[in-house]
Amino acid sequence: MAFKFLTLFALIAAASAGVLPAAQVYHSAPVALTSVPVAAPVVKTLAHPVLAKADDEFDPHPQYKYAYDVQDSLSGDSKSQVEERDGDVVRGEYSLVDSDGFKRTVQYTADPVNGFNAVVNREPLVKAVVKAVAPVAPLYAAYH
Repeated sequence: MAFKFLTLFALIAAASAGVLPAAQVYHSAPVALTSVPVAAPVVKTLAHPVLAKADDEFDPHPQYKYAYDVQDSLSGDSKSQVEERDGDVVRGEYSLVDSDGFKRTVQYTADPVNGFNAVVNREPLVKAVVKAVAPVAPLYAAYH
């Protein structure tokens, strides 16, 4: 048991003495301090400009179109989306079925002049069925 305590204290002593670094410590480069005479000119050094590699894959007029549609009768998942981009103008529409039985359809546009604009429509999935019943003449009235 005493051997365990002796080993523990030896490790603590080595870590606090600097033999084993407890954490990695980074220092800046050493700075040489010199005394500057009053009449010495001040010389400013400018950092060299950082040259970045030109991005060869930059597209000044990006364009894309995509669409997807999910109609899963087992889970009841029903959604779709269509979107297209032409430069800085994005147009699209998506629809989904909310949990309350309404279908939500969102039509949106985004451009640098008008920003993002969306129009949301909600309609019930089950529309009320109204049967038109025409008056029927009694059958016995037709045989006089």
